Amino acid sequence: MESSKTVTPDIQAQAIEINKVLRNTYALLSMTLLFSTLTAGMSAALNLPHPGIIITLAGYFGLLFLTTKFRNSSAGLGCVFLLTGFMGYTLGPLINAYLSMSNGPQVVMTALGGTGVIFLGLSGYALTSKKDFSFMGGFLAVGILVGFLASLGAIFFEVPALSLAVSAMFVLLMSGLILYQTSDIIHGGETNYIMATVTLYVSIFNLFTSLLHLLGFMSSDD
Repeated sequence: MESSKTVTPDIQAQAIEINKVLRNTYALLSMTLLFSTLTAGMSAALNLPHPGIIITLAGYFGLLFLTTKFRNSSAGLGCVFLLTGFMGYTLGPLINAYLSMSNGPQVVMTALGGTGVIFLGLSGYALTSKKDFSFMGGFLAVGILVGFLASLGAIFFEVPALSLAVSAMFVLLMSGLILYQTSDIIHGGETNYIMATVTLYVSIFNLFTSLLHLLGFMSSDD
């Protein structure tokens, strides 16, 4: 009896902390998605040019580094909005390119809807089932690295088939990352809501752009 009395407060404290991280993560994720949508909309409305692969990568990894460095301070929040705002800006020209297609609005809305359904479905499954998906960590890390390198190859060597394969690969990888990150939060593995937010945001961003690429390709064949 004494043992259970000493363990119970620890379990309760852990549950409270996990719920706090989960609540803060989804609150911040919602705000960053809205902010990113705003910057994407402004970028598209102003018809701003895409910054290019070099500036995009430099901006992303630079802001990701700053966010990671300041993840335990209020400055980290500012870095998160800078990162997601910048990614939203890079999304604007891409959306404009697809909207210029004959059925572009349908392609964009389908990709957006598909992203929302996948994210909510997988997050809901991880939260309700409470399954531990930590075993996916190594596979996802290797897969994302391979996918990233393959995407660079597809861009620099202009190989459309490889680009499509990478997009399909990233749909699966980002779906797995959503499961992994959500599971990591509810099992106490991820205790920093800023980093959890960044991971989920990047998953949603890549999921959307990958679906956009695949749907756009299928639509162009019609």
